[in-house]
Amino acid sequence: MHSALWVSKTGLSAQEKSLTTISNNLANVSTTGFKRDRAVFQDLLYQIQRQPGGLTSQDSQLPSGLQLGTGVRVVGTAKEFTQGSLQVTEQPLDVAVNGRGFLQILLPDGSIAYTRDGGLQMNSNGDIVTANGHALQPAITVPQNTSSITIGTDGTVTASIVGQATPTTLGNITTVDFINPQGLEAIGNNLFRETAASGNPLEGTPGLDGLGTLEQGMLESSNVEVVEELVNMITTQRAYEMNSKVVSTADQMLQYISQNL
Repeated sequence: MHSALWVSKTGLSAQEKSLTTISNNLANVSTTGFKRDRAVFQDLLYQIQRQPGGLTSQDSQLPSGLQLGTGVRVVGTAKEFTQGSLQVTEQPLDVAVNGRGFLQILLPDGSIAYTRDGGLQMNSNGDIVTANGHALQPAITVPQNTSSITIGTDGTVTASIVGQATPTTLGNITTVDFINPQGLEAIGNNLFRETAASGNPLEGTPGLDGLGTLEQGMLESSNVEVVEELVNMITTQRAYEMNSKVVSTADQMLQYISQNL
């Protein structure tokens, strides 16, 4: 069987995965705190038929040899943790991380997840939670008769309570960072989970030690650039068409041999 068929097959498969990545980016163009993915390609094993540097005589050697590639594959998707634009919402519990860092979220199984989505709300107990009802960590509980809530750039949460002259400190929102944020596992619902590749979470005060500040009344929008993704989609489509053309050409060559020999 013509080896070009199998090489182009790997190209078709890789471009399909690339298109899936692009479509997911475009689907999440309006998702709060979403970070775009980029497909990472690598060429496959080479068949070395003539070794580069091999001797052709006692005094001469091959300058390049003969190396035939076997195709391409997608080896990973890299998250790009560039800063998304900040949108003003004027909602007191909306918080955007301006810079590096993640908010900590307590999952029902007791584990901690991490997010850039600062669209927070209150449940019936006054606890500050995500849109899915998962509690923010460290836990912050808003007492009854609270007239206003203030979240400082360093994560300090204070509340003005009816009948009290001075604001009451409710707690502090801390953020965490990772040595390799691209190693985090995306689990959906705008959440990430720690992995061996990401390293251990480094907790700190927002605005200190390289961590970004917290901006109340704002949300971080997705960092997906629509025009860039559309250009990538056109490039992927053309690459897919060229690989399919190779399949068609190899098939015509095999057809010619079978009909004329």
